[in-house]
Amino acid sequence: MTADSPQRMTDEEAQEFATEVFNLARTGNAEMLALVLEKGLTPNLRNHKGDSLLMLASYHGHLEASRVLLEHQADPNLANDMGQSPLAGAAFKNNLPMAELLLDQGAAVEGAMPDGKTALMMAAMFNHVQMVELLVARGADPKARDSAGNTALSVARAMGAQDTPAVLERLGGV
Repeated sequence: MTADSPQRMTDEEAQEFATEVFNLARTGNAEMLALVLEKGLTPNLRNHKGDSLLMLASYHGHLEASRVLLEHQADPNLANDMGQSPLAGAAFKNNLPMAELLLDQGAAVEGAMPDGKTALMMAAMFNHVQMVELLVARGADPKARDSAGNTALSVARAMGAQDTPAVLERLGGV
């Protein structure tokens, strides 16, 4: 090994570094994320739960950090080990600007979890009217069914959502 050659991290140092990187995403430190991505860190790094950096940044509502990750080719459709996508997280959290960013950067509006639940179903069941309208306007099918045969309308009704059933009926989800 020469004095110029890079030293390899120990396993402990690598784990500590990875933890710090995931914390950058979780806390939304866009500037530091940009620096490590420019140094060659993969934008699709995943933690022990399969959460990508983008999943963490978007779920915690960090628009600028999510934008930086997407600019560095983070996959907006990379689901975690439970099959949850960043768009489903944005729908659950009712974060319209995040959903718009993800959709603008290629997130699949019809992407579904292993049980077939879509972001539209998540928005509908938690009574997120504007999110339902956005997702349908961007191509989500209100008639899509999950593996149990449920539609966004039926899950909204089952969860006791007050407003989204009427919106879905108006948008053709009967």
